[in-house]
Amino acid sequence: MKKSILVTGGAGFIGSHVVRRFVNKYPEYSIFNLDALTYAGNMENLKDIEHKENYTFLHGDITDEVFVNSIFEKYRFDSIIHLAAESHVDRSITDPLAFAKTNILGTMILLNAFKELWKGNWEEKLFYHISTDEVYGSLGENGLFEETTPYDPNSPYSASKASSDHFVRAYGETYGLPFVITNCSNNYGQNQFPEKLIPLFIHNIINNKPLPVYGDGNYTRDWLYVIDHAIAIDLVFHQGILTDTYNIGGFNEWKNIDLVKLLCQQMDEKLGRAIGSSSQLIAYVKDRPGHDLRYAIDASKINKELGWNPTVTFEEGLSKTIDWYLGNKEWLANVTSGNYQNYYKEQYQ
Repeated sequence: MKKSILVTGGAGFIGSHVVRRFVNKYPEYSIFNLDALTYAGNMENLKDIEHKENYTFLHGDITDEVFVNSIFEKYRFDSIIHLAAESHVDRSITDPLAFAKTNILGTMILLNAFKELWKGNWEEKLFYHISTDEVYGSLGENGLFEETTPYDPNSPYSASKASSDHFVRAYGETYGLPFVITNCSNNYGQNQFPEKLIPLFIHNIINNKPLPVYGDGNYTRDWLYVIDHAIAIDLVFHQGILTDTYNIGGFNEWKNIDLVKLLCQQMDEKLGRAIGSSSQLIAYVKDRPGHDLRYAIDASKINKELGWNPTVTFEEGLSKTIDWYLGNKEWLANVTSGNYQNYYKEQYQ
């Protein structure tokens, strides 16, 4: 079936992997990538598919209601995969209003445009909202986040995502809007902007800079390889039950300090350095406010219902990730210098 799919935030880290997968796997679909190209959006992420016939890039902001309404009317999207979001917790502590604007208001503008376009004609329509496990708050030493876990967000970022989840469900209940929501754990992999832990530390190790670890380093996260996440999104989009929620995790818990030590070991091996030299760069720093102790997802539902499983272990995925960054030092240099923002101007203006 030919579909017209809008992917928001498609030039970002997770979004670019989703766009690439859908463009290449479903040539009969028309894939539209809407991205504001803020610091985390990078058109270089999609150079390999930018000239495909079934791909269109739209430069715009989901908080611009007039613009959003105009593209919905022009292209008549029958499906939305909503990834656009401010997502870095540290930035949310510094500028919480930016997170409220993009993550809450932007989501509402998309929901409203979708509602007004189809006016109850919901056959073969879908609003797929991608969220985070952080909406559930913090776990103790035991237990896992399930789809029925009560929301308990602790940062401006997670509060804004929790609010957007509620609005999606409210539009489903009030207007009959067909939706599905997934809540994922920490993603890692190729093309991630180096403000997040793994690419930041890869960059710092390459350049012999300190590796800042919050607190005692015992904060625990579940890690999900971004390509496995894109596969899961594909499955949920095509086979997920409407109005349902699926948690997507890597079955892969690591304490931050143990992850960093593994990263240092793999980097030393790949760079030909003495084993243990990179770990000397570890520097414990003051903890951030409201730091959640542990996240861990129970992904058994998507496994049982849709047959999804991670394709790589964390050790394998981390090795692939390091190899990509070491093989794409120009990309990394462009991102860290800001030069990547020139690519859009050169290619599209």
